[in-house]
Amino acid sequence: MRFCSPQIAVTCMLICLNPLVSSAGEPSAPVKVGIIGMDSYHALAFTQLFHDPKAEGGLAGIRVVAAFPGGSPDIAESAESLPKWLEQIKPFGVEMVDSIDALLAKVDAVMITSLDGRVHLEQARAVIAAGKPLFIDRPLAASLADAVEIFRLAGERGVPCFACSQHRFSPGFIGMRNHPEVGRVLGCDVYGGCPREPHHPDLFWHSIHGVETLYTIMGPGCKSVTRASTDQAELVTGIWADGRVGTYRGIRQGAVKYSALVFGSDGIASAGVYGYAAPVNGVVPPGRYMGYESVAIEIGKFFKTRDPPVGAEETIEIFAFLEAAEESKRQGGAPVTLESVLLKARAKK
Repeated sequence: MRFCSPQIAVTCMLICLNPLVSSAGEPSAPVKVGIIGMDSYHALAFTQLFHDPKAEGGLAGIRVVAAFPGGSPDIAESAESLPKWLEQIKPFGVEMVDSIDALLAKVDAVMITSLDGRVHLEQARAVIAAGKPLFIDRPLAASLADAVEIFRLAGERGVPCFACSQHRFSPGFIGMRNHPEVGRVLGCDVYGGCPREPHHPDLFWHSIHGVETLYTIMGPGCKSVTRASTDQAELVTGIWADGRVGTYRGIRQGAVKYSALVFGSDGIASAGVYGYAAPVNGVVPPGRYMGYESVAIEIGKFFKTRDPPVGAEETIEIFAFLEAAEESKRQGGAPVTLESVLLKARAKK
């Protein structure tokens, strides 16, 4: 009788546990993906990218097969956008179902793209209970407590899960950690638009793009924040454990651009703008615009490997940063530690 090596035995075991991966390490069949929430343009954008006949790499081998429309009538953008994206997704042959349970019976993995962060916990709860790998689009949640609970449930059940803004993988932002003109990142000033939505805390709705950019460049480790707030702008200053300082400026009036200025051991450089690589010596390297495609590639890889590209701890810290900024505003701009808001959030569940 011949016995296989321990390495082969482990490989065989992983293949059995993960039917989406073949013995060659490639998907044995397209990963069937379901969408929860058709009120966001992201649902359409991701479907277009995955269904492109020329899709390759992370985008290849992914098919959106079903969607639960969802929608939130009390959010104007949701109510106005839902019928538009439902109409435009028709050519892709995505089946619309009348419940999340019906969706889960048809798919291998799920994207929650609902605009409304308030509903994400209950939507995620059903997906996690079914054991399906899960990507949650921005905002992960409308509260820090919900964000903590989502990852607690996923961890408890061993369900792969990640969430991020599409700005996380924008070439110009993620490239600043190893930028030749910057060296080691010592600080960062990020700026971008921050419109309000009355059913979400000020910074949870759209400012997640800017704050996630701040973390993309700085990395985790923020200990406390202070916030100055007016109807024209927000300014949130974070102090990292190693003494570095990072800021987020949310723009409400005047010109809006999404970018950052990065301070480093070797120099100071602009991160360029969302979707493009960062300039080197003042020149943007050649290459096409990559907006939603950058994050879609990571989602596709995640559904095939079940390995999240962003850890739960960092995402929770981002939401603790947002909540600490909200608390700082309530306290008139006083410093608020991330640990203090995390303790309160964890006590609610």
